[in-house]
Amino acid sequence: MQKIKSLMTRQGLKSPQESLSDLGAIESLRVPGKEEFRELREQPSDPQAEQELINSIEQVYFSVDSFDIVKYELEKLPPVLNLQELEAYRDKLKQQQAAVSKKVADLILEKQPAYVKELERVTSLQTGLQLAAVICTNGRRHLNIAKEGFTQASLGLLANQRKRQLLIGLLKSLRTIKTLEEDYPGAIQLCLECQKAASTFKHYSCISELNSKLQDTLEQIEEQLDVALSKICKNFDINHYTKVQQAYRLLGKTQTAMDQLHMHFTQAIHNTVFQVVLGYVELCAGNTDTKFQKLQYKDLCTHVTPDSYIPCLADLCKALWEVMLSYYRTMEWHEKHDNEDTASASEGSNMIGTEETNFDRGYIKKKLEHGLTRIWQDVQLKVKTYLLGTDLSIFKYDDFIFVLDIISRLMQVGEEFCGSKSEVLQESIRKQSVNYFKNYHRTRLDELRMFLENETWELCPVKSNFSILQLHEFKFMEQSRSPSVSPSKQPVSTSSKTVTLFEQYCSGGNPFEIQANHKDEETEDVLASNGYESDEQEKSAYQEYDSDSDVPEELKRDYVDEQTGDGPVKSVSRETLKSRKKSDYSLNKVNAPILTNTTLNVIRLVGKYMQMMNILKPIAFDVIHFMSQLFDYYLYAIYTFFGRNDSLESTGLGLSSSRLRTTLNRIQESLIDLEVSADPTATLTAAEERKEKVPSPHLSHLVVLTSGDTLYGLAERVVATESLVFLAEQFEFLQPHLDAVMPAVKKPFLQQFYSQTVSTASELRKPIYWIVAGKALDYEQMLLLMANVKWDVKEIMSQHNIYVDALLKEFEQFNRRLNEVSKRVRIPLPVSNILWEHCIRLANRTIVEGYANVKKCSNEGRALMQLDFQQFLMKLEKLTDIRPIPDKEFVETYIKAYYLTENDMERWIKEHREYSTKQLTNLVNVCLGSHINKKARQKLLAAIDDIDRPKR
Repeated sequence: MQKIKSLMTRQGLKSPQESLSDLGAIESLRVPGKEEFRELREQPSDPQAEQELINSIEQVYFSVDSFDIVKYELEKLPPVLNLQELEAYRDKLKQQQAAVSKKVADLILEKQPAYVKELERVTSLQTGLQLAAVICTNGRRHLNIAKEGFTQASLGLLANQRKRQLLIGLLKSLRTIKTLEEDYPGAIQLCLECQKAASTFKHYSCISELNSKLQDTLEQIEEQLDVALSKICKNFDINHYTKVQQAYRLLGKTQTAMDQLHMHFTQAIHNTVFQVVLGYVELCAGNTDTKFQKLQYKDLCTHVTPDSYIPCLADLCKALWEVMLSYYRTMEWHEKHDNEDTASASEGSNMIGTEETNFDRGYIKKKLEHGLTRIWQDVQLKVKTYLLGTDLSIFKYDDFIFVLDIISRLMQVGEEFCGSKSEVLQESIRKQSVNYFKNYHRTRLDELRMFLENETWELCPVKSNFSILQLHEFKFMEQSRSPSVSPSKQPVSTSSKTVTLFEQYCSGGNPFEIQANHKDEETEDVLASNGYESDEQEKSAYQEYDSDSDVPEELKRDYVDEQTGDGPVKSVSRETLKSRKKSDYSLNKVNAPILTNTTLNVIRLVGKYMQMMNILKPIAFDVIHFMSQLFDYYLYAIYTFFGRNDSLESTGLGLSSSRLRTTLNRIQESLIDLEVSADPTATLTAAEERKEKVPSPHLSHLVVLTSGDTLYGLAERVVATESLVFLAEQFEFLQPHLDAVMPAVKKPFLQQFYSQTVSTASELRKPIYWIVAGKALDYEQMLLLMANVKWDVKEIMSQHNIYVDALLKEFEQFNRRLNEVSKRVRIPLPVSNILWEHCIRLANRTIVEGYANVKKCSNEGRALMQLDFQQFLMKLEKLTDIRPIPDKEFVETYIKAYYLTENDMERWIKEHREYSTKQLTNLVNVCLGSHINKKARQKLLAAIDDIDRPKR
């Protein structure tokens, strides 16, 4: 191209681009194409008219390239447009454009013949150059052929033909040795034979030189053998290893080979782990900086990022597995060949050779057995260094479980490899696990507090056959016990021997291949639609219990004991069923567990904790301790929200057992942080203890416990309390599994947790439902009505007092409200029984309190009291099937005590300490004047004071 330009320059020609640049004012116009050239040339033209048109073009069009023609023409338009003037002006612009285009075409065509002529000359020159290149290439090829055909070496061979014939045999042998690089036994055998033959004629100088060369060859073969031996460590090949062993046996260096082999395995472990970790570190660093290659393995492990930690660990274990598998197959090879050699030696007669072989075989066997522990120790140390190089406390739970699963599999490999318990790995993973689990558990406790404080205690609809084993978190339990549950599903085997991982993956595969998580493929079918499992159940769920229709067969068939799950032992009469319908406030056929979303979350957490404990049994105690804290906090929250009432203990009814009070105090002291803010002067130990505690939860403001229409939040109280009972039942179900993994020295803790905490869950029912019972009926109104009754009547009355009817109406209203609540939440039979028992007990004690307020009472008045109470009992028994009526004797005994003599009453007072001092004092004062004198009165009051003194 440069030649063409120089030729055109010498001839005074210009390129088309340069020619166009000479056109001056029209350089910014578009150059017409071929077809346009033809059309412009064919049009008739008037040169003078065309020149006038070009001259009429305004000068501004020839100014600059960036000139905006459209904008310029639009700005020239007049304010008022005239269509005819616009069309005329447009035609003028078109004529100017056509004239300019034609002028450009004429100028270009005038220059075209010179360009065509120049192009033809260039083409001709190019053809000549190509022909010259072909000629040169052929010439060079013929010169090479001539050079190769007539070399000095060929002429030398012709001159030294006799010498060549003498050396041809030796040359052939050396070439044969060179081709035996892979056939080590054959090469060594050949070299040894040549060396033996050469030693016979070593007095010849040429033979002596040959002997030296053969010795060098043997040394080179040993080096190559060592390289071949090192390849066994990562990929064992039985044919390759057989040849190497045969070669070492010919050299008489089998023991040396075994020493070298162990050195290579140690080196292979080091190189393998370093290269795997280095690859991930460099990949994550995103550059090829060589600074990582100079780091020690321990320092290199600290540069692994959290995202690449698990893939790197999996690849690390896979690579180490390949090394251990090669060692395992090496041992298998030696065991197999030892047996073959022993059998062949028993048939032979060379005793000396046999003894040497037996010595070598024994040395190799001991060396291999000792190498098992040594290699596994190296593997443990490398993996331990990797594990401790990263803080795993920031990992997600599933990722951490995956790490534990990999390490657990690796420890299984170690146990099968050399019978090791992997103490090094266990200790390292235990440290990481305890550290991780403390942080994880602390976060879960805070989450549990948040859930509890936002919980509205609505029922979580689950199916009646709900089981925690249906949750993903507990799938591992079914897998672990599947061999004992369904042996028919196990693969049929003629031998009871368990297949080891080495036997399973000996021919291929790797136990550390990252398995895809199939969790998403499984579905949890535990939630019921709208809380019911079918439309029929939903339709029949809210049937009223007040109707007098016959009890359906389903009720007879489905009635079971809520606590034991068993059916009634004795037959149930029709009348009993009719009465039971008023106290068993459970929805028809809907016997699903009562639990909340928070309960379900706690159960899932327990499953996750057990997964970790199942994988890593050394931390079983720590995990179970944290599990117990979940249950403790849930129990404490239920008590705090619904059962805490200081007035309960003042009743003296023993609503909270000593065991329950002890448990609540223990939880409060060990788990609950009651301080509002941290004391800056507190010691470090105190601060650490506070970190282990959780603030006391607060009930959500959305939960209303003060409305009488809802029986003071009875539905929420039932859901909360029964969800705790359900949670306790699940812990009871898990007790055998926890006991199996708990260390023997720590089992008393587990037993104490179950006996003193889990078993107290149902005891919370009494104090929680007592609060409802204490507000459900207007007991104060009863006392006012009783105070208006005249008890010192002179004749026996046949009509009971109105306070009895008022009290029964309160019970009927309570029954209706209970029915309304049962439409929202199923009220189990034990709960309804406790509610009725509390209400009846409070009513009876209110009656006694009312009788204790009487100032004057006659024998007929006492008879009226008995009449009123019997009327109350008769009507009450129609409302409830609780038998016997609670505290019935408490009322009857108090009424009958009026008739006791002085001595009998004194003995009665000492025996019945369940009555208050006021009630006993009033009883003595009322009896004064009828059958007790003032002296006896003083004596009895003194006895009452003696009883009351210890209480004070």
